Amino acid sequence: MKIPTIHGYINRRILINFTADLKSVEKIIPFPFRPKIYKGKAIVGIFLIRLKDIKPKGFPNFIGVNSENGAHRIAVEWDENGEIKSGVYIPRRDTSLKLNAFVGGRLFPGKHYLAKFNVQEVNGNYHIDFKSSDETETSIDAAETKAFNENSIFETLENASEFFKNSDLGYSPNNEKFDGLRLKAYNWEVKPLKVSNVKSSFFENEEIFPKGSVNFDNALLMTNIEHEWKSEQEK
Repeated sequence: MKIPTIHGYINRRILINFTADLKSVEKIIPFPFRPKIYKGKAIVGIFLIRLKDIKPKGFPNFIGVNSENGAHRIAVEWDENGEIKSGVYIPRRDTSLKLNAFVGGRLFPGKHYLAKFNVQEVNGNYHIDFKSSDETETSIDAAETKAFNENSIFETLENASEFFKNSDLGYSPNNEKFDGLRLKAYNWEVKPLKVSNVKSSFFENEEIFPKGSVNFDNALLMTNIEHEWKSEQEK
C-alpha cells in the first residue's frame, strides 16, 4: 500500500519495553519475520503516541489531524536481497481518531482499532490508559527521571536508544500481506521514565504468552519530534 509522504509532529511518545521468551514470540510472528534477539531475549513493547498536525507533506498544518495512538510491536529481522534487515512487526494499532480507524488498512497502512484514551500529564508525571473496541486494554503510570532502569537488559540508556533508533521500519498485517511504514524523525533524543504501574491485556494474555514469559524492562520518553512517515514495499 503506497501513500504520500506524511508529515507532522510527535508531541509525546512513550516506549514501554519488555523482554519475552523466544518460543512464545516465534508462535505469533508470521513469515518472513523472526525475532530480533538481544542477549537471548525477544524485545516487545508498546508505543503510546500523541500526534499533531498530521497531513501529506507540503500541506499547511491547519489541515492536519491530531490523535492519541497505541501500537503493540515486536522487534524483528528478515532476509532481503542477501542482507539481514531489521525493524518491528506491529500486530495491532489503536487510535482515538475515527478517521484513522476507518482508513487504516484501506488508505493507510495497518488496521487501527478505535479506542477510548484517558491521558493525564502533570509536571513530568504521566498516566495513560486506553480501552479498544475489542476490549484490549493498556495502562501506564510513570514519571520523568534522570536514572535509567539499572535492571534493564540494555544496561544503559545509550544502548536502549540505539536499539530502538534502528527499528524505524514497521510492518503491519493487512489481509495476506504486510504494509511497510518507515518513521523518519528529524531529531532523536530519549529520556528514561520510572514506571510505577504498567498493564497490557495483549501481553498478559496467557493463551499467547504463558505466565512469566513477558517481563517489563524499561520505559523511554520522546517529546516534540518533527517527523515524516514513508511507505515501504509490501511483504
